Amino acid sequence: MGMISRYDPRGGLADFWRVFRRPDPLRWPILAASAMLTGTMLYIFAPATMYAEPARPEITYVTSFAPDRTEEEIAAAIAENQRVQDALRRLEEQRVEERKAIYRSLGRATGLDVDAMEARIRAEEAAAEDARQTGATRALNPATDTASAR
Repeated sequence: MGMISRYDPRGGLADFWRVFRRPDPLRWPILAASAMLTGTMLYIFAPATMYAEPARPEITYVTSFAPDRTEEEIAAAIAENQRVQDALRRLEEQRVEERKAIYRSLGRATGLDVDAMEARIRAEEAAAEDARQTGATRALNPATDTASAR
């Protein structure tokens, strides 16, 4: 609190008012010059904020195909892509089968009945597929659903 009392502006304002009240012929011109100088500095150093329009972005089109491709080239590219996708799909199926074979051998080595487990899994998958097909049939033909509900 002691620091705030050192910066009390009342004493400075009282001194200003005492000096300004004296009958001096230059007090009004000095006040006007001071106000003009302050106003000029504010006008120069604090201009209105102006926002420039953002620059329009340059669009670069990247094409991965030749623009003058023929229908035959397009069909050949599609066929080649399909061959690659089929090869990848076959490779993935082979990997899945290899993993299943490894797990089968591991199960047999640990004494599990792997064949019974696979039969149960196939039965569950068939039941799920049948339920899905039945739900699709009911969605396509609601009349069969109301007849079976009676």
